Amino acid sequence: MKKLILTLAAACLVSPAIAQEKKIEITGNDQMQYSTKAIEVTAGEKVSLTFKHIGQLPKTAMGHNVVILKPVDAAKPETALPAFATKAMQAAKSEYIPEDADTKARIVAHTKLIGGGETDTITFTAPTEPGAYPYLCTFPGHFAIMQGVMTVKAK
Repeated sequence: MKKLILTLAAACLVSPAIAQEKKIEITGNDQMQYSTKAIEVTAGEKVSLTFKHIGQLPKTAMGHNVVILKPVDAAKPETALPAFATKAMQAAKSEYIPEDADTKARIVAHTKLIGGGETDTITFTAPTEPGAYPYLCTFPGHFAIMQGVMTVKAK
């Protein structure tokens, strides 16, 4: 009986954590458009992000990803999206995810680079600091159109 009570108590502790996972789906297409330009999460929340490329072109011609960055600091131009995208364009070997430590440290989470008909799902913990976290596609030339904001709200 004691084991049963302990097992049930443990299950109750685990269940709320599972229930708090936020599921988000974003699609991208051959016209370089995300299906949503804004998503909202709670600080520290577990997030499951599914990204679907609903176009038909292969990733070598029209690859897309979702790269979520730390907030832009107006006092530091190197944190602006164009600066990040420029570094990403030079990272073809790593599917346009910059590998240098400073730039990589700006990334909160990212999906794989995918082509038409492909899907990638990632799970991450939302930042604990509320704010506006930009996201973009890092395939060369796409960031100007394919971007949005993940708003992190306080608990």
